[in-house]
Amino acid sequence: MSSPLERSPALWNRSHLDLRSEETLAQLLDRGTLDDWRELYRLARRDGELRARLGRIVSRVPLGYPHFWRAALASIGEPVDFDAPVPEDLGPT
Repeated sequence: MSSPLERSPALWNRSHLDLRSEETLAQLLDRGTLDDWRELYRLARRDGELRARLGRIVSRVPLGYPHFWRAALASIGEPVDFDAPVPEDLGPT
């Protein structure tokens, strides 16, 4: 089955979509389009394992809109600590 995520411009450096890859998921969360995010949300609503993995990524990886992702995950039942600090992007080292 084909996924709309396979055509995401966020995956410009990937040869294929692999939702088992945390790097791929982080890339979609950080650089995906609104349509990509809708599809991830739709998939996560049905898949508790994916939802938990997304929650771990949001807690560990500096992303754009981390509070948005926390709220989105909480809305579909993922436990979220809204008081936890968000990861900071320290730039190149």
